[in-house]
Amino acid sequence: MGFGKVKMKSSVSDKQLVVDPKKCTGCRQCEIVCSISQCGVSNPTKSRIRIIHWRNEGMFIPISCQQCEDAPCMTACPCEAIQRDAGLDRVVVDYDRCISCKICVTACPFGAMGFDPQDQKVFKCNLCDGDPQCVRFCYPQSIDFTDPGRLQYPRIRNTALKYAGFGRKAHVVFSGK
Repeated sequence: MGFGKVKMKSSVSDKQLVVDPKKCTGCRQCEIVCSISQCGVSNPTKSRIRIIHWRNEGMFIPISCQQCEDAPCMTACPCEAIQRDAGLDRVVVDYDRCISCKICVTACPFGAMGFDPQDQKVFKCNLCDGDPQCVRFCYPQSIDFTDPGRLQYPRIRNTALKYAGFGRKAHVVFSGK
């Protein structure tokens, strides 16, 4: 039995938005790009991603739909307008069924659902059909669309190297990419 490379899944449905708040500068470029991509207007209030300034920690945190497995917005919807899209494994709104009652907005523990009073519609991140524009235009690279397992691999590898050397520091640090 030999040691080979670890094969990571990379299909779109295995990927998630991954945020590194330490890299976020609060430029709000992701909000602008999202609103243009989703609504055709440069209006951050229509963005599916929001930047929260966490003043106590002095950092900015991009917040978007977590695509929860047991999505409270989906459970709370009285007309089953929120469903899981099996192809991308994401939570989506069926606007033909939605009655705009905003119960889903209240149910989301992350504050990631929004409501557009002009259009009278709820909205949330739909991962741009597998090509999130916020990721493409995030210059500090604080937002990524990747397999979350890739993030654990470097940590596991560095820990293994540390203990394999019996306390000696590893001189090679593996990044996630």
